[in-house]
Amino acid sequence: MLNKEETVFVLVDVQGNLAGLVHDKQTLFSNIQKLIKSVQVLNIPIIWVEQTPGAIGETIVQIASLLTELKPISKSTFSAVKNDEFLAALKKTDRKQVLVAGIESHVCVYQTAMDLHQQNYDVEIVADAVSSRTQSNKQIALLKMQNKGLTLTSTEMALFELIGDAQSKEFKQIIKIIK
Repeated sequence: MLNKEETVFVLVDVQGNLAGLVHDKQTLFSNIQKLIKSVQVLNIPIIWVEQTPGAIGETIVQIASLLTELKPISKSTFSAVKNDEFLAALKKTDRKQVLVAGIESHVCVYQTAMDLHQQNYDVEIVADAVSSRTQSNKQIALLKMQNKGLTLTSTEMALFELIGDAQSKEFKQIIKIIK
């Protein structure tokens, strides 16, 4: 189970024109917004990465506008784990559970998640908050990650695990975000 004291949220490459080309983009954007707002309420650290923003473009406004307190980490490697700045930010959190969302499922999300898993992080992929240009690439990526031992979750499932109790002070705030 996810624990808010042990979890870090990793947001991967929701950028430029590519973001507009992914399958079911409106659901993706909505779920990522819910995740960001909710993990902020829960004081869960966020690590935000962008794939070669000079070429692909910056994170889309509706996502970036929620992250004004953070600076994205620019990377050229498909796996964020192969980026020293990302690795330093992750180690600084001193957390072992990683919740991953973003694009593309079969490239940067997959490679980042697999490398995190190989480094003994407990990785959960938010299946309704990742996407690829084609639905088949997303489905193959999710299947392959699951077969390699990673856990799939959904936006609501992850958030309710992190909240843990309807009596918690965060529950009322997050339920408004989810609905």
